[in-house]
Order: sequence, then structure tokens, then C-alpha cells
Amino acid sequence: MTRVRSLVAALFAMLLLPLAACGSGSDDDPKNVSDKTAALGTLTPGVLKVAVQPYAPYTSVQGDKIVGLDGDILHYAADKLGLRIEPQVTDFAGMLAGVQSRRVDITVGGVAWTADRQKQGLFTDPPYYSPPAMAVRSGKTYKTADDLKGLDLGTVEGYVWVKSIQAVPGAKLHAYPDANGVFDDLGAGRIDVGFLDPLIIIAAQKERPDLKIETQYMRPPTAEEVKAKPAYAYFQPYQTGFYLPKKATKLEKAISAEIDAMYENGEMEKLVKKYGGDPEQFLKPAADVATARRGVDRPDDWTPPSIGQSSGQ
Repeated sequence: MTRVRSLVAALFAMLLLPLAACGSGSDDDPKNVSDKTAALGTLTPGVLKVAVQPYAPYTSVQGDKIVGLDGDILHYAADKLGLRIEPQVTDFAGMLAGVQSRRVDITVGGVAWTADRQKQGLFTDPPYYSPPAMAVRSGKTYKTADDLKGLDLGTVEGYVWVKSIQAVPGAKLHAYPDANGVFDDLGAGRIDVGFLDPLIIIAAQKERPDLKIETQYMRPPTAEEVKAKPAYAYFQPYQTGFYLPKKATKLEKAISAEIDAMYENGEMEKLVKKYGGDPEQFLKPAADVATARRGVDRPDDWTPPSIGQSSGQ
């Protein structure tokens, strides 16, 4: 009887082995993705394919993780939505093209909302706002657009400041593939001012003291100045956004909801401080943010996210 029981137990154990093996699917198996996550409509269920350029401290890739301010925000939202991030490194033009051709699900990293870009893709609610920052050689001071007349001005190809620089009387545009080119020529005296995102300039001051540069903030052009020169609008604070393909409506709404929640629960303020940013500058919208998007890609009563009060929007 003992021998029979032993044989039965052994047979039962053998039968369990293939059953256990069949139930050990990987996280990438679409069968293991929740219905809620699958409904977001990513190119691969449960995976968020992200086009990103090396742009520390906003974005850089370490292994399979995007680090930096935008990376931390996106990972926070993706975790809440049950998505695994899969980064694809490219340049800024490639980021936009990847979204517009739907080769990726999203791109992040200081992408400015513009009326033209929203025609070819979807923008989330702003994860943060970016004040007009200038990288300037030490000892020089520029405060307004008028101060830039006739100067050599640099920025990265495809950035919103290209149009603004071209509108400055007598100024010469120097466009570079990345921020390093701006800093190199600024330090060498080949350009007078570089227009880049503020955290980039702050980081360069610390990491490359030999350049002898400093961060200055431009006094934004007035409404009258923008009316006279519409391209000057990009010298005003701009709203960033995570950029998605036109058909990714469910995914955009889900990520926007997580961004709004991060303003409310203090997570966004904590992350901005982590990278040296001032929450009062980064997390409060300028007066024209709401009006720019209302009736365009947002409802007529849309209020942009903000810490504290809603800035009267």
C-alpha cells in the first residue's frame, strides 16, 4: 500500500510540472496584460515605446530606463498605468518624426506645445512650464529681445527659438545638432547667447566651469511686441508636453490624468526640486497658456495644471 501511495504521489507531482510551466508567461505576453492597460492602445500591449534624445537633466537613458526630470515623470505615470517603458534613442527631429509616423507611442524631453505640432500629433497636459532662459558668457547682460539685435544667437535645430531668433533684427542664427554645440561655441566666443532649456544651462554651469557661462532669464516680450513680431511668442515662457500620435487619444488622456494628479499630490513639485528647478517658475502657467490651447486641442473651459492657485485661468 505504501508503494502504491508513493507511485501515485510521484505521478501527481509529474502532472503538475507542465501545468506550472504553462502558467509562467513573461510580462511581455499580451495575455498577462490587464484589460485596462491593453485598452490604452500602445503599439505593443503593456509596453510604452518612447523616442528620446540624450538631453540631461531632462532625459538620458541608462540601460532600459529613462532618467532625468521628464524620465521620472513618465516612469511615475507609466507605473500607475501598468506600462513598461522601452526607450529608443534618437535626435530631436527623430523624436517628432517617430511620433508623427507612429513608430513609437510617445516622446518626452522639453517638447514645446505649438499650434503647428498639435496638428500632427497629440500633446498631454503640461508636465511643467519652461521660462525663457539664456546661456550667456560671464560679464555680459541681456534682458530683452531688443538687447539681442545684431548678435550671434544659437540654439538646437528644430527648437522653438529658431523662429524667434530669425525675427530679431540683424541677428544671425546658429543652429546645432545638440546642446553641446551651443555651449562649445558660446565658450569659444563664436556666439553671444544660447537659447536652451533652463535646467540644461544650470547643469552646464556646474559641469563645465571652464566655459564661464551663466544663466539669465529674458524679460518676456509684451503682447504689443508679439503682435508686431509674432515669432517673438517663443521668447515667452512655453508649455511643454509629452507628444503622442494623433490616434493615441486614450493613451494621451490617461497620461494627462496622471500628470494632473502629480500636481495635486506634490510629486511634480518634488521632482522639479530634485533637478534644481524652481517650482514657482516651472509649475505655474503664464497667462496665455490656457488661451493658446482652448478651442484648439482643449475644451473652451480648460484650465492648465498648476501648483497652488490656478493663476486666474
